[in-house]
Amino acid sequence: MIAMRFTSCVFLVLLASCCGGCGQGRLASPRPDDEAAKTIRAAIGGASAAADVAAESGAAGTGWATLKGRFVFAGDPGQPKALVVDKDTEVCGKSSKLYDRSLRVDSSSKGLAGVVVFVRKSSRVKSAVPETPLVFDQKNCEFLSPVFAARVGQPVDVKNSDPVGHNTNVAGTSFNQLIPSGGSTIFKPAGETGMPVMVTCNIHPWMKAYAVFRKDGYVAVSAGDGSFQIADLPAGEMLEFQVWHERSAGPNGALGLDKADLKWTPKGRFQVKLQEDEVKDLGTLEVPAAAIGT
Repeated sequence: MIAMRFTSCVFLVLLASCCGGCGQGRLASPRPDDEAAKTIRAAIGGASAAADVAAESGAAGTGWATLKGRFVFAGDPGQPKALVVDKDTEVCGKSSKLYDRSLRVDSSSKGLAGVVVFVRKSSRVKSAVPETPLVFDQKNCEFLSPVFAARVGQPVDVKNSDPVGHNTNVAGTSFNQLIPSGGSTIFKPAGETGMPVMVTCNIHPWMKAYAVFRKDGYVAVSAGDGSFQIADLPAGEMLEFQVWHERSAGPNGALGLDKADLKWTPKGRFQVKLQEDEVKDLGTLEVPAAAIGT
């Protein structure tokens, strides 16, 4: 009898102990293995990074190529307007009368000068930044280069071949220098321009030119006959080019053309994929009068 009562008491104590612990310690919650989680995350991240590198390598391509073409104006450019020259008239416009040069069309070939073509983004560059200065001169109170291109970091020798002073100002940069008669100064563009920027003279307000600066140097300005060429372009990958002209009716001077084969957009952009050692000629690119403000 005493044994039975003892056993019952032990049973009741054990039962109370079990019931009292069910609120907190019935089963320990599994704890996350932080080290294992870090290892898994690192493995996944590494695989993803490797895939990204592989994708970029596949897109980059190899070798180099050249792109060229010629812009021609399909309308009537009319006669250029004479500029109002009202300062330093004993020098400015003395040797030859000054005219508006925003639309320069060759009378015989219809070639359109001053069209800027550049790569919007490149994956690699073949050549180093030139150390030889690019000469940007002013004479007869006008800039001898109405539109010019330079590479970021390339020295530009801003000269003044006039017997009067000029104050050359490059928009979007810190360059705003007084260039005395017969003097010159070196300017090194520190950053890219999204589109060409205006160059002016604070002393002679009719003086105007445009400059474009690119890090990779993949930029060209069409010559007097409308021709342009960009060498040593990255081959084996899709390149997007931007086209600009001072008188373009497009946004910010973007020159849009009807060229579906090049995916040419109203924003003045087209795409080309070049093969290694290829010299791709886009041929004659007609610019209609509607694309240029005349």
